[in-house]
Amino acid sequence: MALKLVLKPGERVVVNQAVIVNGRDKAELVLENRAVVLRERDILKERDANTPAKRIYFLVQMLYLFPDKAAPYQEKFNTHLREFIQAVPSATPLALEIGEGIIRGNHYAALKSCRKLIAYEEKVLKNVAGKS
Repeated sequence: MALKLVLKPGERVVVNQAVIVNGRDKAELVLENRAVVLRERDILKERDANTPAKRIYFLVQMLYLFPDKAAPYQEKFNTHLREFIQAVPSATPLALEIGEGIIRGNHYAALKSCRKLIAYEEKVLKNVAGKS
């Protein structure tokens, strides 16, 4: 099944480790085979991975974008996810969802679950701040 991407002027997308920048006009790309694709809005830069959940997202993103360099990212991911669960046990179902995506090789699904983890982390932090 083909994947259709509609890019806004100037929008970036990563396709199989190549960064593609759209020109001045809206463009449509159709990918007819399987490819690693990540839109600019879904890319988290390392400097912006400033919370535990965002660091987990960043590591899953690296696993997705650079499967040939998976070993060090996988090790860090395992450590960060384990520490997150220890600190916030109520996040275990989300952590399991992320882990399942990784195990199945569906890193894009794991990234979607990481977004839920980031939202959950924000909710937990707001509750903690509200109790202070």
